Amino acid sequence: MEKETEPIRLHPQTARLQTDIERLSELVDRAKPGWTRRPFTPFYEQGRQWLTEKMTEAGLAVSIDAASNLIGSLPGVDPSLPPIMIGSHTDTVTGGGRFDGIIGVLAGIEIARMLKESGTKLRHPLQIVDFTAEEPSEFGISTIGSRGMVGNLTDAMLELRDPEGLQLKDALNRQGGNVESLAEQARKQGDAALYLELHIEQGPVLEQSGHRLGAVMGIVGIHRYRAVLEGAPNHAGTTPMGLRNDALAGFCELGLAFERHCLGHAENAVGTIGKLTNEPNASNVVPGLVRFDFEIRSLDRSVSEAVYAAFKEEAQQIAERRGLRLQLELLSKSDAVIVQEQVLQMIREACESVAPVKLLPSGAGHDANQLAAIAPIGMIFVPSKGGRSHCPEEWTDYEEVAAGTEALAAALLRFDAQDLAGWRHG
Repeated sequence: MEKETEPIRLHPQTARLQTDIERLSELVDRAKPGWTRRPFTPFYEQGRQWLTEKMTEAGLAVSIDAASNLIGSLPGVDPSLPPIMIGSHTDTVTGGGRFDGIIGVLAGIEIARMLKESGTKLRHPLQIVDFTAEEPSEFGISTIGSRGMVGNLTDAMLELRDPEGLQLKDALNRQGGNVESLAEQARKQGDAALYLELHIEQGPVLEQSGHRLGAVMGIVGIHRYRAVLEGAPNHAGTTPMGLRNDALAGFCELGLAFERHCLGHAENAVGTIGKLTNEPNASNVVPGLVRFDFEIRSLDRSVSEAVYAAFKEEAQQIAERRGLRLQLELLSKSDAVIVQEQVLQMIREACESVAPVKLLPSGAGHDANQLAAIAPIGMIFVPSKGGRSHCPEEWTDYEEVAAGTEALAAALLRFDAQDLAGWRHG
């Protein structure tokens, strides 16, 4: 009886990952708080030059595509197969941390090293991608590089200007892109077999539940609205309490109602009122007008719509009772990206081979949102200490980064052994 072959295991070097993270953390704008590396800046270019060196040392052929994404490529045994992509981003928010996005790119480079050092050959070509400007940019949009890769960077977007007057199309070209070739190079369904991404959770669930890894079920859809609540400004000293049409007091009641409806779906949705203006905003005037923006995030569109419908009904009742006029406007609505069941199961198995794993959604957007237009996607999360992210205190232990890298490598090997051609509509 033949002995069953043990699956290949690739073990990352924690110290090497730590060195990479710390070195990239030095290539930042020291005039800004935290670890700030904004796209289209000299600091970002320095980071890209360093990444190019590391990709080359790992045996990857380095190129820059039309959307200025930095790509390290490794051929597969079967050149007829489309590539498996591993990617994330190395730009940060202003005052950001050292792990968000960055570990996904560095994990990909570490996997390329492990493949080279172990002599392991993949059937599929492999591409490690540092996507340009994933975070909200000075041009007013996010996921610029991944949008460009999949043909979702419109002419109107390319004409956008930053506060200095620079157009996005010129910024991309200065950073090695070729905007004129965007349409020609845009990837379509079938041009990638699969997209995988390792990322910090940016929340407290893994840490609080005691799990070292998260298998991401999907990326939530975001429904954003704007509300205008109009009352009547009046003298704060001479207007009796029972005769006021106080827009701010009305908002306070609306805000608690919104929170209550979101809590009613807390297992499946979150909601936030994050922007508010009050007019005339004077201490001796009864507030006459409040504008606020709110959002609902969920993997289930019907849940988001149910939360909004229930809130809208109660909000109208509150406004009418208080003698206020309420206007509600839809600002934007993006659908959730759901990880295919067979992809999720294989990622879960890969994670279980390394450490305890929990299924959870991603409440934040990622480059995977855009790549889902052309290929199945999968994501792995590692814990964020205290749930902190987008701040200098953002932290993930290096051992956790290594665990996530090992799980990502295990997933890659499992997927590489599969016939992924039919998974697009699986």
